[in-house]
Amino acid sequence: MGALKANPNLFFVIALISVLLASFPLAVFGQDYPNKPITIYCAYAAGATTDVTTRALAEGSGKLLGVPVVVENKPGGASTVCAGLMASKKPDGYTLGVITTAALTARPHLLKVSYNPLKDFTLITQYSRYIGGLCVLSESPIKTIDEFIAYAKAHPGLSYGSPGMYSQQSLAVELLAIYKGLKFKHIPTKGGAEANTLLMGKQTDFVAGSGQHIMYVKQGVFRMLLVYNAEKRSPQFPDIPIMGDIGCQDYPGHGFIVAGPKGLPEAVTRKLAEVFKKVTDGPAFQKMLANFDLPYDYKDRAQLEKGMPAEYETIKSYLNKIGVKKEGL
Repeated sequence: MGALKANPNLFFVIALISVLLASFPLAVFGQDYPNKPITIYCAYAAGATTDVTTRALAEGSGKLLGVPVVVENKPGGASTVCAGLMASKKPDGYTLGVITTAALTARPHLLKVSYNPLKDFTLITQYSRYIGGLCVLSESPIKTIDEFIAYAKAHPGLSYGSPGMYSQQSLAVELLAIYKGLKFKHIPTKGGAEANTLLMGKQTDFVAGSGQHIMYVKQGVFRMLLVYNAEKRSPQFPDIPIMGDIGCQDYPGHGFIVAGPKGLPEAVTRKLAEVFKKVTDGPAFQKMLANFDLPYDYKDRAQLEKGMPAEYETIKSYLNKIGVKKEGL
């Protein structure tokens, strides 16, 4: 203290250093962000619908941010593996994840997860929702969902692939089974691309499509018999019924969201949200969504933070109602 009184300039220097140190994080996470490549983990395998949308988002964002945005696929556990890994990373804005809202609102009711679904993430944006479809090969003699149900009753144990155990696609198919008195054999995969491949190789009888099935329907490889996770019929496929049309309760569709670890700085979160909004609003991204018959369903951070707890409780009640237990279907 005596040294400071004797040298007032020393006091000024110390005070100045303190101010600079206090403001350093703001500079690093504000004006200077980003100054190196950003990694976005994708919750599903390469070639899956989520992967395609993630890569489109990364490509557009990299151009606007001026740094490479690299996609790394981290499939498994119907998006819980990716969510758990991403939640464990440093909240500096350089490791993000594209996951399904189901990782936060549905999976924790069905299996043990390594994260707190409502506390361990910084939610940034949602850009779409998953819409599913039940498809058979186009060469199949089954032409309609009514014919499919009749055939499934006569041949219990038909097999199908989906993007994973407890995925919304598998739950929708199991709901169909409950309502129509059917029994299926579920073959979970690491993404929609693998599930589609199983059907094309005739290793399954049908597929619980998660978006990428649409291109095969358009190419004439698949015949879509039913749309699920949808409140109304698709404008692209107005003749194909939804679950409500055949007297079945539907499983609600989950969203594609971009999130970061808990504690992501506000300046970083805001900048990323602005960039992602510009990309997803753009014509190239909108065209890509249309190719997969995916709706543009934008939600900002405030909407997600408000909606996730409510969705968590709604799905918990919903799963209990239909009798889905944590041990599996």
